[in-house]
Amino acid sequence: MQHLLTILILLPVAGALASVLYSFAPGRREEHYKWIGLLITVATFVVSLLLLSGIGGSGAEFRFEENVSWISSIGARYHLGVDGISLWLVLLTTLLMPIAILSSWTAITKRLLSYFVFLLVLESAMIGVFVSLDLLLFYLFFEASLVPMFFLIGIWGGERRIYAAVKFFIYTSVGSLLMLVAIITLYFVYQSFDYTTILQAMSTSPLTERAQFWLFLAFAIAFCIKVPLFPLHTWLPDAHTEAPTAGSVILAGVLLKMGTYGLLRFNLALFPETARKFAPIMITLAVIGIIYGALVAMVQPDVKRLVAYSSVSHMGFVVLGIFSFTELGMQGALYQMLNHGVSTGALFLFVGFIYERRHTRLIDEFGGLASPMPWFSTLFVIASLSSIGLPFLNGFVGEFLIMIGMWTSTAIAHPWIVTMLAATGVIWAAVYMLWMLQRVVFGKVTNPANAQLLDLNAREVCLLLPLLVLMVWMGVYPRVFLDRSKASVEAVRARLATRPAGGSYAATSYDDGSNVKVVQTTKAE
Repeated sequence: MQHLLTILILLPVAGALASVLYSFAPGRREEHYKWIGLLITVATFVVSLLLLSGIGGSGAEFRFEENVSWISSIGARYHLGVDGISLWLVLLTTLLMPIAILSSWTAITKRLLSYFVFLLVLESAMIGVFVSLDLLLFYLFFEASLVPMFFLIGIWGGERRIYAAVKFFIYTSVGSLLMLVAIITLYFVYQSFDYTTILQAMSTSPLTERAQFWLFLAFAIAFCIKVPLFPLHTWLPDAHTEAPTAGSVILAGVLLKMGTYGLLRFNLALFPETARKFAPIMITLAVIGIIYGALVAMVQPDVKRLVAYSSVSHMGFVVLGIFSFTELGMQGALYQMLNHGVSTGALFLFVGFIYERRHTRLIDEFGGLASPMPWFSTLFVIASLSSIGLPFLNGFVGEFLIMIGMWTSTAIAHPWIVTMLAATGVIWAAVYMLWMLQRVVFGKVTNPANAQLLDLNAREVCLLLPLLVLMVWMGVYPRVFLDRSKASVEAVRARLATRPAGGSYAATSYDDGSNVKVVQTTKAE
């Protein structure tokens, strides 16, 4: 379908404009803004499903490409495209947006026009990030996503919303400016902002080792702040804690993935030699983040802050898989991006539901919720087990692939030690999540204020249902997702030019050059 990606970007913008125009109508009603937002985001999701028809299990080339001159004086182009890497991130974005709208149905009661306009503009920017193949265009969408989230946190957030919003904006914008410097440098070297053009030019006119080092570092800092990777993570707990429920869902589900997507798409593909040299550092920071995030989550008194720190730990797994440079590890990293968006997005929804009822998120204020809220408790336990990585749920597949890929990686010495240290993150996740469930859900009702709490209503069950179905589906039959991303991940690995390592999720056998025959016979299906 021609111009499908442009339609996906512009649909939310059209919805935002429609909301603004409706605000001038004489008979306007405030509650209609959320209906406009819901209608537009559902339509965007339905249209995005058409992407599945164009991306199958073979071929790493970009599909649905649009490539026209944009700013001819500097050679900037309006170049869009989607492959097996960006496909699922676009679909994750369009799926979570209507869920975020529904989660705000009764929670947001002031400035409804501005709130839903910001959400729609944010969706447009996030889609643009994942489909842009011009570096300048990518940067503009990357920066554009900061503004709506800044206002969502700063206007509709908690008590410390201004502090959290400013901290979020400063951290991410400073990193982005470094990336802009790197993009401009690439333009002066290759006279183009176009991603594919630069890749082709690098094959005949490679950068010097020194240039690769500094450009890799500029891109990496911007993306590691966004992930966020330890020790650049300190903005995240505040932003998550103070953001409204929809803001937390989008922040965890999509915005953090911009960082890992950028590392996979740009750092590894554009600067492969430097990526190999930085791999031990990135892997070390990822392992520290996995363990640190889990240990800090364990002592949090606020359930939302606990989930926020769990994101630091889970995103560490993603970075670990990316820099393993193995097919299993990198496939697992991409899969874990989707898992985290589904599972952690659901957890933030559950936190929002109990906050609406009790106006507190302190774990000590709850206890025994299984009695007055059986449906809430049952589904909350399922989402928590998904986040822990229970077999037959989505979190297990991603972490399992990452750890197998890391075990056989040649990117760092003694990878088995790294894998064992990272695996402790799974144990710590079980500790802090199950301990939280014990204090919030199980036992007797210790606080009289919890005895009469209303269980989930039909709207809340409906917005949770797609995420719960995905948790099971992705845990039982991951091949649907892995097949479509395999060729694109292999294309990135080809740029890295590493020796084969880590096997394949389809059975392979080879000699890795060290006279050790590695055989991977297990298929993840």
